[in-house]
Amino acid sequence: MRVSTPYRRARLAAGLAVVLAATTAVTVTGLTLAPTARAAGGCQASYVANVWPGGFTASVRVTAGDTPLNGWTVSWTYGGDQRITSGWNAQVTQSGAAVTAVNMPYNGSVPAGGSVEFGVQGTYAGSAAAPTGITVTGAGCGVAPTTPPPPTTPPPPTTPPPPSTPPPTTPPPTTPPPTTPPPTTPPPGTGCGSAAFCDGFEDQTGGTPSGAWAVSYPDCQGAGTATVDSAVARTGSRSVRINGATGYCNHVFVRANRDLSGLGAVRYGRFWVRHTTALPTQHVTFLAMRDANDGNRDLRMGGQNGALQWNRASDDATLPEQSPAGVALSMPLPTNRWTCVEFLVDGTQGRLQTWVDGAAVTGLTADGTPTHDVDGQWLNRANWRPNLTDLRLGWESYGEGADTLWFDDVAMGGSRIGC
Repeated sequence: MRVSTPYRRARLAAGLAVVLAATTAVTVTGLTLAPTARAAGGCQASYVANVWPGGFTASVRVTAGDTPLNGWTVSWTYGGDQRITSGWNAQVTQSGAAVTAVNMPYNGSVPAGGSVEFGVQGTYAGSAAAPTGITVTGAGCGVAPTTPPPPTTPPPPTTPPPPSTPPPTTPPPTTPPPTTPPPTTPPPGTGCGSAAFCDGFEDQTGGTPSGAWAVSYPDCQGAGTATVDSAVARTGSRSVRINGATGYCNHVFVRANRDLSGLGAVRYGRFWVRHTTALPTQHVTFLAMRDANDGNRDLRMGGQNGALQWNRASDDATLPEQSPAGVALSMPLPTNRWTCVEFLVDGTQGRLQTWVDGAAVTGLTADGTPTHDVDGQWLNRANWRPNLTDLRLGWESYGEGADTLWFDDVAMGGSRIGC
């Protein structure tokens, strides 16, 4: 494996997390806090953004109050020049700095105290200042539960009198359901979905991954460790914890004890990851898959210059290119929360696609047509047609970068699995 070139070590400005989740506006280094929206009856909306140079994603959570919420609308006004380019789980429109998001047909009903989330992705040129004036409205937001007064008349007898007229012999007419589906469809399902391989580590009984997983130390064994963690999990009660140490000889991975070549040339992957330290400037890897069509060298996902990247071990090509403009088209890996990462590797056409929390990442897409700053370097190799045979999750550092990571709910299949 090659050490990153000096050119690829150019430092970028660190990502900015924007969170609307407090009662008084406060500014801290790298973090902006502003009030959470609360409507009458207790409805709330919170906005959490991950910002990097030139782009951002944001997750908005809508929470019902004391009564069920039937249909919701969230509005806010951006404090900078943000422009939304895509969204999921809501119908999002923008006029100037004002944004309005309306529920989809499948997520408009929220039980009392329950929550739904939607997200947006966008760009900015000068400022990504925190939005203001976030509001949430909907049927149920302004209604507080009431206790009916006691009856003033005695209840009716338990046996009702016979009807004075016979009941109708045919049911009343009803309005038939629409014959056409709604104009939008929900995103890919949660859980295992269509996955051919899916594991949440719940069958792990010891402290060291075993059974369906094996610990491996590529090249040499050092300070890196892999353990089963029963204190931190996204779902269930277990996850795999990687203590990733800095330095080349500290590589450590857990490998799926299954030949995944039977999945075919087109495969989708999904995993949830949580980590504690921002991705470093130098190259690191946390996912690797052996490519039988590339001398059994690894196709790797990790980070460089503070943002997510793909790396091909055989020629050290990166996706995106490690120019400032290329890195800006990727994004940091959020810290201290569970993040859903999905990918598509199409071995028939030599394509790659990546989603983070359901949103496609422009800089992590190789579509077959070379694009400067994105996949120009990646597609310099003609006829790249990967044939992946395994799956490993862990940590490799090539010069700097220690981190603690947790992985959970790992899945692979022949179609998109979803978060």
